[in-house]
Amino acid sequence: MGMLDETTVIVTGAAQGIGAAYARGLANEGANVVVNDVLDPAPLVDEIKSAGGKAMGIVADVTDDTQIADMVSQTVQEYGRIDGLINNAALFGKLARRRFEEIDMEEFDAVLRVNIRGVWQVSRAVVPVMRKQEYGKIVNIASGTVFKGTPMQLHYVTSKGAIVALSRAMAREVGEDNICINAIAPGLTKSEAVVTEGEFTDDLLDANIATRCIKRAEEPEDLVGTAVFLLSKDSDFITGQVLCVDGGSVTH
Repeated sequence: MGMLDETTVIVTGAAQGIGAAYARGLANEGANVVVNDVLDPAPLVDEIKSAGGKAMGIVADVTDDTQIADMVSQTVQEYGRIDGLINNAALFGKLARRRFEEIDMEEFDAVLRVNIRGVWQVSRAVVPVMRKQEYGKIVNIASGTVFKGTPMQLHYVTSKGAIVALSRAMAREVGEDNICINAIAPGLTKSEAVVTEGEFTDDLLDANIATRCIKRAEEPEDLVGTAVFLLSKDSDFITGQVLCVDGGSVTH
């Protein structure tokens, strides 16, 4: 028996990296996983199915209401319900590290559009389904950078700070519908984007590790257990909370 048997969970930005780790972990716990991304989700869906899991892929932009509505419709048509949502899609890995006065305005707007507005747009699309079921779990992805005031990434840190506020306010509005909304705040994680596309040198990674109680790199798989817990019935009386998963760099 898995912790998420027969539940249906949408994971945004899940074609690769941390999102893919969430999708694999949820499938291993028995969930029907909807792998969403603007990239092709088919390879991961095939991998999950080959391993005996249940998954479907949907290409959709989290800032496009029409595409989001279609994703929700397809999910309900295929599985009959939506029990959970992980709002993982975000701009991060390809962002250049620079002082805040040097950030390009278009890039600033793009980060806030995807990282904040996208979370709000997908959440407001699934909540009516969850409200009708009188049950649902939404897990938003914040960041440990919020609690550190990490420099050289102002637009990203700002967007993730907003996710903390958004999660708390949303939780207040849907608690009476038996919907729980929480956030995970990861530390710097060795995802594909960070390793292959980001500007994080070995020195920066080592400096980050040095701030932790547990002196090692954070892997995408380190985040899966917390996500499973927050999506499971074991957390039915937990809402409006932020869990830092970063090896003890932030003691929040």
